[in-house]
Amino acid sequence: MTSPSLRYMAQLLMALLLVSMTGAAFADKKRSELDRSQYSFSAAIRWADFEGAWTMVDPEVRKARPMSDVDFSRFEQVQVTSYRDLAVMPGPDGTELREIQIELVNRNTLSQRRVRFTEVWRYDAEAKTWWIAGLPDFWQGK
Repeated sequence: MTSPSLRYMAQLLMALLLVSMTGAAFADKKRSELDRSQYSFSAAIRWADFEGAWTMVDPEVRKARPMSDVDFSRFEQVQVTSYRDLAVMPGPDGTELREIQIELVNRNTLSQRRVRFTEVWRYDAEAKTWWIAGLPDFWQGK
């Protein structure tokens, strides 16, 4: 190989390395943002801040299915006693899925139960934030 071709190969390798490092840095930042969002959401649920958790729900979902005061009052009937991550996996269309188990006590009857819920997280590149698809359904459609 001649010296110019070695120089060209070195430049090409440096460019590829730079591109791959930039992509990895973006992926790490995106993952860090997801971890932060999931932690904030789970803390809001644990501390019964359902209105705060609602602000992390995808704006399109909030617009399509707004919550009323009555809807929020249902959440006042329960006390979350445990919130555990069971599994994390990639979802369709660039979403991230997190399977969780929530233990809660009904404040009126003092009965305890467990609910499993799959969180669906979507990254909004324009807002540079992760949105969740909805609040946990403690009543499973009832």
